Amino acid sequence: MTDTNSSGTMMVDVDLVRQLAELLDATQLTEIEVEHGERKIRVARKVSQGGGQAVHYAPAPVAMSAAQPAAPVAAEVGASAPASSANAVRSPMVGTAYLAAEPGAKPFAGIGQKVAAGDTLLIVEAMKVMNPIVATAAGTVTQVLVENGQPVEFDQPLIVVE
Repeated sequence: MTDTNSSGTMMVDVDLVRQLAELLDATQLTEIEVEHGERKIRVARKVSQGGGQAVHYAPAPVAMSAAQPAAPVAAEVGASAPASSANAVRSPMVGTAYLAAEPGAKPFAGIGQKVAAGDTLLIVEAMKVMNPIVATAAGTVTQVLVENGQPVEFDQPLIVVE
């Protein structure tokens, strides 16, 4: 993260900054912040005047404040709202959703498919790690709310199992 040396100069974990920048590119996010104790680092993407995007690296303020809940994220175009948010399996992390194990493979779960508790529904890739997202209860898949390769946010509804 960040630290200061004996002369008071701030030192930055360059490898972490690079990993966060790669995560921004992979997920098309505009900003990401990591916190560890009293240290924070934030990597944000700025839109340049020419219309393209440039990555901007900036350390976040060190002062700690009470955690603020994140603002709700608007649903992706074409994604329908879950029939029952209580039955929606939500993303435990920011990343990229994959509906199948590899390109061209059969999806893990589709609409109308019966699943058991613990069955893999999809994968969320975060920082080059594939994280299986499993059904928390047995039921039938009634909605798939994400597309293959779509960036997802923390707590975003992914699949509805009723």
